Amino acid sequence: MRIMLTAFSAVSLVAVTLFGGTDRASADPGWNNGDPNGVADLVVNGDLLSHQWVVRDEKLSGLLCSVQEGGVTPGTHRVIRFSVQTPNIGNGPINLGDPNLHIQANDGLYEFASCHNHFHFKHYTLYELIDPVTGFAWRTAKHGFCMIDTNPAPPSVGNNVPTGPRVYASCGRVGIPGNQGISVGWADEYIFRLGGQYFVLDGGDGQAVVPPGTYLLRITVNPAYEPDAVGNCPPIAHKDPNGKCHQLPESNYFNNMAQTLITIPDHPGKGDQNGPLANDKGVIDVNDEALDED
Repeated sequence: MRIMLTAFSAVSLVAVTLFGGTDRASADPGWNNGDPNGVADLVVNGDLLSHQWVVRDEKLSGLLCSVQEGGVTPGTHRVIRFSVQTPNIGNGPINLGDPNLHIQANDGLYEFASCHNHFHFKHYTLYELIDPVTGFAWRTAKHGFCMIDTNPAPPSVGNNVPTGPRVYASCGRVGIPGNQGISVGWADEYIFRLGGQYFVLDGGDGQAVVPPGTYLLRITVNPAYEPDAVGNCPPIAHKDPNGKCHQLPESNYFNNMAQTLITIPDHPGKGDQNGPLANDKGVIDVNDEALDED
């Protein structure tokens, strides 16, 4: 289980954070809303994103789940790490409960992650590193998520405060019940040190090398995906006013994205770091993702 983590301030680097629009949308509360009188509203904490990223060299062990699942060649690679927080500022919780029950029902919300030996929620958050000139996007090493209450939502993302104690606190494993969701006024946070919270920049995961320059780091929670050929979403999904499908019901599907400009320096020296979280520790040896329960 991920431990509760509190976002910390860092030395600021010039960065621009942009947010999605604020048009309201009706939402089907659905079976997994958890409260017939309220609907969740998930957002991305753009301030945290803009202040918690770093470009650095890391020695990645072949035993890491993110290396195995992300197709990363073990060894030393240039990466960008970043933190993501997804608060629920709506008036109802996301209440998913025990992933084992969803697997038994074969409802399509979860898939089994053999390396982690637990279940990952499908289509929870989309991570993209985007070339603003060409629009080309690189994929991240992260492949799955576990939603739990890790932090009270900060005042900067909404006016809500936690309405009660931490409710959702267990990812669960095969045969071991979990309780996943996000309470009103709480957030699910993936601190930059966790497994998969990085893009490989040097081509070590089979993708194109990311050249030096300025890029958009874009995070979308509960991202939209296309319906089938006749316009239908899967039975478990929810359709927004534009006809796109989402895994989770929300009162507003149009405030789900935040992005920040990041700079990848030209010709870095081995061990050099860049970004708000940069330090002088050189190459980071990463051989343990024990805290990564997502």
